[in-house]
Amino acid sequence: MSGFMKLFGGGAKDRGPNAPEAIQKLRDTCDMLQKKSEFLEKKIEAEVKVAKQHGTKNKRMAINALKRKKRYEKQLQNVDGTLSTVEFQLEALQNAQSNKQVLDTMKVGAQALKKAHGNLSPDDVHDLMDDITDQQEVSDEITTALSSGLGHTEDIDEDELMAELEELEQEEFDEAILEIPTATDELPDVPSAALPSKPKAKKQQEEDDELAELQMWAS
Repeated sequence: MSGFMKLFGGGAKDRGPNAPEAIQKLRDTCDMLQKKSEFLEKKIEAEVKVAKQHGTKNKRMAINALKRKKRYEKQLQNVDGTLSTVEFQLEALQNAQSNKQVLDTMKVGAQALKKAHGNLSPDDVHDLMDDITDQQEVSDEITTALSSGLGHTEDIDEDELMAELEELEQEEFDEAILEIPTATDELPDVPSAALPSKPKAKKQQEEDDELAELQMWAS
């Protein structure tokens, strides 16, 4: 079997180059064709110069130069066509290689994302959120039960409390009435001391003093 494969060119050794190797070979070929194109252009210019130099003076030399120029032009046309084909193939291969790198990167990203998610599915997420909501409700109920206390389990009649409040207000009002002083018929005692005499006016005092002095001289 191995001999049969070798006979018809099979086997791992006969595999073509990978993309980077092929790209490099195509680049080398483009460089070679570009140099050949430049060489042919110089040869054409040289033959034109020879034809001009001989002109009608030496028609045979001039015609031979123009013939060589025609051959170089044909070769240049073929080289330029080949160069265009190789450049097109190089660009296509470079694009393919770039696309492969992008796809490989996206594949790695997809695998990493899948690994990050693990076995988790959207249904698992919804179930988990429902469980969290249920447990939160249970926690709220427990908190409410603990904060209510044991004394809050008895029913309280608000009408009974209002009657008690009105009774307390009436008692407070009655106590306030008892503290108000009552009226009496007894008059206050008359003071025993004499009331102070009203002081005389200054002018009247002066007149009395003058009258007393005159009476002293008259006696």
